[in-house]
Amino acid sequence: MQLLHLESMIPNFIAGFLSGAALIIAIGAQNSFVLRQGIRHEHVLSIVLVCACADALLIAAGIAGLGTLIKSVPLVLDVTRYGGAAFLLIYGLIAARRALQPHLLKVDSGVGTSFGAAIATCLAFTFLNPHVYLDTVVLLGSLANQYGDRGRWVFGGGATAASFAWFFALGYGARLLGPLFSKSIAWRVLDSLIAFIMLGLGITLLVGKTA
Repeated sequence: MQLLHLESMIPNFIAGFLSGAALIIAIGAQNSFVLRQGIRHEHVLSIVLVCACADALLIAAGIAGLGTLIKSVPLVLDVTRYGGAAFLLIYGLIAARRALQPHLLKVDSGVGTSFGAAIATCLAFTFLNPHVYLDTVVLLGSLANQYGDRGRWVFGGGATAASFAWFFALGYGARLLGPLFSKSIAWRVLDSLIAFIMLGLGITLLVGKTA
């Protein structure tokens, strides 16, 4: 009986995994930051754990009903939108300035962003982005609640597993790009891409459009 019950939950887990992956695996502010930290070999484990655990928390909150509350209080998303836009625009300008200045970073030098600054930046990218609430809390929460009292948490477990798998793959897989980023031009291209993404997202938030 328990085996049959477990087998009946597997489709829910797979559905959650695929749904979570579809929303998480996209070029955005958070993923760009994780990629850059992975290439630099800076605080990678802490960064990916913060990102994945934050997703897990938000997914659980959505399943528990926070998504419904957010829908009923638009002011929450408005405040987050403008705060997030300001943060993204500032970070984008910093990345643009880096792109304009030739620089070379040895990824094994151990010199760069402090642990506290890296974690604070990661948290800002995560919680100052209103899209994360729409994706994880509202959308995944709504999808999960279609699977019943027990099935919704299995669905959430699948979505959470997708988040952990993606961020660990992104953070540690970025190290394979180390030889490429021993060249100054590679860093300038990456910083240009990051600046484009951050500024684009910031402007999008300000004009009130959704991705």
